[in-house]
Amino acid sequence: MTHPTHPTHPTYLTHPPIFADKIWMMAPVDQAGALAPALAALVGGVSRDPFAVLGPHGDVVRAFQPAARSIDLRLVSTGELLPMTKRDAAGIFEIRLPRHGQEGQEGRDGQERVPDYRLRITFPADHIVEIDDPYRYGRVLTDFDLHLLGEGTHHRAFEKLGAHRITVGTTAGVHFAVWAPNADRVSVVGDFNGWDGRVHAMRLLVPGGIWEIFIPGLGDGEKYKFEIRAKGGAILKKTDPYGVAFEVPPQSAAIVHDISRYTWHDQAWIDGRPAHGAWLEQPMSVYEVHLGSWARVPEEGNRFLTYREMAHRLVPYVKEMGFTHIELLPVMEHPFSGSWGYQVLGFFAPTSRFGPPEDFKLFVDACHQAGLGVILDWVPGHFPKDAHGLAKFDGTALYEHADPRQGEHQDWGTLIFNYGRHEVRNFLLSNALFWLEEYHIDGLRVDAVASMLYLDYSRKPGQWVPNTFGGRENLDAIAFLQQLNSLTHGQQPGTLTAAEESTAFPGVSRPVHLGGLGFTFKWNMGWMHDILKYMQEDPIHRRWHHNLVTFSALYMHTENFILPFSHDEVVHGKGPMFDKMPGDTWQKHASLRVLYGYMYGHPGKKLLFMGNEFGQRREWNHDRSLDWHLLDDPAHAALSHYLQALNWHYHAEPALHQADFDPEGFRWIDCNDNENSVVSILRFARNRADCVVMIFNFTPVVRSQYRVGVPDPGFYTELLNSDASDYGGSNVGNRGGVAAEPVPSHGFEQSLRLTIPPLGCLLLKKR
Repeated sequence: MTHPTHPTHPTYLTHPPIFADKIWMMAPVDQAGALAPALAALVGGVSRDPFAVLGPHGDVVRAFQPAARSIDLRLVSTGELLPMTKRDAAGIFEIRLPRHGQEGQEGRDGQERVPDYRLRITFPADHIVEIDDPYRYGRVLTDFDLHLLGEGTHHRAFEKLGAHRITVGTTAGVHFAVWAPNADRVSVVGDFNGWDGRVHAMRLLVPGGIWEIFIPGLGDGEKYKFEIRAKGGAILKKTDPYGVAFEVPPQSAAIVHDISRYTWHDQAWIDGRPAHGAWLEQPMSVYEVHLGSWARVPEEGNRFLTYREMAHRLVPYVKEMGFTHIELLPVMEHPFSGSWGYQVLGFFAPTSRFGPPEDFKLFVDACHQAGLGVILDWVPGHFPKDAHGLAKFDGTALYEHADPRQGEHQDWGTLIFNYGRHEVRNFLLSNALFWLEEYHIDGLRVDAVASMLYLDYSRKPGQWVPNTFGGRENLDAIAFLQQLNSLTHGQQPGTLTAAEESTAFPGVSRPVHLGGLGFTFKWNMGWMHDILKYMQEDPIHRRWHHNLVTFSALYMHTENFILPFSHDEVVHGKGPMFDKMPGDTWQKHASLRVLYGYMYGHPGKKLLFMGNEFGQRREWNHDRSLDWHLLDDPAHAALSHYLQALNWHYHAEPALHQADFDPEGFRWIDCNDNENSVVSILRFARNRADCVVMIFNFTPVVRSQYRVGVPDPGFYTELLNSDASDYGGSNVGNRGGVAAEPVPSHGFEQSLRLTIPPLGCLLLKKR
């Protein structure tokens, strides 16, 4: 390319596309009146309708090519070259076409049809390209599209806005459309026009504030941005909010890309998804992953694994470990790796760090073929201030609030979406459906819901604006979340949504028609904080903090909870899970085993961040691989084997997953033995005759002759003992099981006399 002259880009129509033999032309522009100011606006870069003067008008064809030395118009039917006159030194060329033969015949509307033509442009150094004229094509978006987009009900906005390969007549090209209602001018810029915003100025569609242009002949792989002239004259280079592919950061251009070409092989999974019932009564054990640091390739400069490599390495590993889902920290395109993906700019594009969009589809496909669901972290709560992103997109607060008391997250230095604006809701709602439909994603975990729900979130008095009723609730955000859940559950049955919500906001997982927010699940942050605080206490002091183990029973059935040990607990100086456990190395391993056992016994679905399954001993770093060499240590390998066993029993025993959200599925045997720091529970399946007993000893002391009441007589098999040598323990246990004795205990007529291992978890079932 010879920039700043016109480019030599090879796909910029050295071969003209097949085109319909004629195209309808606009009525002539009044030469003496409207033309002069319209041309002045075009040259000045403030024209909102370049189509009013460019392209065919009556028998006149006009073009604007600032870098051109000359332009010839070639008639396709005859091959004749007709020189155009340079009307203005700024680069405006025009020609009056001769009228002869059929070329001047009238169309059905009484207007003449313009002959099919191409523009043969000569640039300095005699560089010549031949192009089809984008300004002879009519508008693509309909009034109905504009109406739906304007009222916030176009839930497939991703099909209309952004860059899309389409065919107009017989001509293939790319249609660009972007919402920028307050701009003076919007242009598409890229390698195909030398990044010159004067060449492909777009048409403004009123009243929607959407700009569009169809550029014939463009193909996949073209890099582009929108050049926006804001009020006051500032020139902004913005990436496409609806872009489906991007350059690898720190480069930031969007890329024209047809993402529909991938052939899926997961139809059986998709067809069966509604039958899962959003996993409410199914085993759901989630492995949370940051793709950039699960593993690296040290022999190749410590590079990332690609999506394809993840499909061959991560998917079999997760399946072998017995998890049911992979939850990915945000994979949407983001400029700053240190944000872990939570500062998104390319909401419709999987990050190019790990490969093209088709490879991410392959990864999801591999998960489904292996029987694994895929959940994405989704971030509709905020976005970063990067100059090429959504912030002040057209020079005004478009996606965000203008008032910083409403529009800025002070903690994170990011901007808050304006959920009350129809076009913003369109953007976010269509984005949610896009991932569920286009990428076959099974669920969305919505990040930082509390920050969305409360206007005073992390703000001091006077730093926030009350709602219309004087309250602190963000009514627009509440309505948006309800609409999100109604829409996703209605249009993609069997998919799920999970809220990372850390307050006592009521009804997070209650259906919308009952007044709730409508999420499938809510993260149980209270349980997680309590149990970690308890485990960090020295065992000798745990008797004084026994309520931290039992308090969750007071609210465990008020929501559909997921029990998370997530990435947030192993960063920012919190240390790895391994180091949260007091004592020597043996006690740390044993403590993790009893902790994980308690998580699997407690009602609620399960989530574990990568590395926790084998006892990662270093705080998580997004720039480094997990320490997989630890699996060479028998103790860490045994912990991994224990997690695998927990997942196996979790699947095998309906009592551990079938009635998570029904109070009938759980009963304390004894929650009051704080002196011994022991708790015992019963878990029931839908068939209450199917139940299991679990006992947890949170001290490094063997509890011998420990009596636990049980509902039925008979022999109780020890299905799992966390102190088994296979799991790194000392083999303290009950030799495979114990028979119930007719000794009343804990309200039952019979009981078990057990040996409870130190820092141990037992799972027993009557056989």
